[in-house]
Amino acid sequence: MPFKPITRTELSRRANAARAALSACRLCPRECRIDRRAGRRGRCGMDARVRVASHNLHFGEEPPISGHRGSGTIFFSGCPLSCLFCQNFPISQRREGREVEIEELAAMMLELQERGAHNLNLVTPTHYVPQFLEALVQARGRGFRLPIVYNSSGYESLETLAWLEGVVAVYLPDLKYGDDAAGRELSGVDDYFTRAGRAIREIFRQAGPLRTDREGVAVSGVILRHLVLPDNLARSDRVLRFLARAVSTKLTVSLMSQYFPAHRAAGYPQLARRLEPAEYMKLVKLAKKLGFQELFIQEITDS
Repeated sequence: MPFKPITRTELSRRANAARAALSACRLCPRECRIDRRAGRRGRCGMDARVRVASHNLHFGEEPPISGHRGSGTIFFSGCPLSCLFCQNFPISQRREGREVEIEELAAMMLELQERGAHNLNLVTPTHYVPQFLEALVQARGRGFRLPIVYNSSGYESLETLAWLEGVVAVYLPDLKYGDDAAGRELSGVDDYFTRAGRAIREIFRQAGPLRTDREGVAVSGVILRHLVLPDNLARSDRVLRFLARAVSTKLTVSLMSQYFPAHRAAGYPQLARRLEPAEYMKLVKLAKKLGFQELFIQEITDS
């Protein structure tokens, strides 16, 4: 389906509504109701100030995202989840980065556009949606026009996603686990699969199958990421069956084999090793058997 951006007036209205939600924060499914505007920190570890770890051109995403000029990424600090194996834990868990004002966030967007980025790629943005919308209002007024990529854990509230309809052109969510028990054990949330499953259905309703331009660069749609863990700890088979049954086999799926024991994973025997090729290829075969029409597959060798 063609992407239909909302007007600047509607964008401003949504930015104001989202900003008000920070007073009793419910941006993610944790719904901690903390007054972040008063300087208190939510379950994501952040108050209302924006903390950015980096902004730069990134060439390591899926080809439709990175293209040949790079994806203009902004890495936000903090995260609603507490994944034992987080590969970006200095940013997500230690919250490394620096505080920026809304005006500077808008300037970052414009800078990435000037550097030739194909898109603006927001990495772990859930807890900063109000501030992003405010910055986007300013950036649009100064000529910003790149498509927005929303690169998240998949643990999203439907209310927050409603504010993003007509704003985000390309969704790049994870579906980390195939049941709530895995999310509880590995990411510290009781309802990951339940809430992320609903979010993925809504995301696909909003954006639909992946659409690309003549150069193969994404212009709208969804790429669903799933990181395969050792010993099927993520219940990857259930993830794929859920997506095929409850979402669509027209969904583009990126099966990632890049797991390594990061953060606290080395202290857990089942997580303390890399993925074996046979484990990964078993899931690739299942995805093909289930009928997914678009798959991104990574190379994997014996470690």
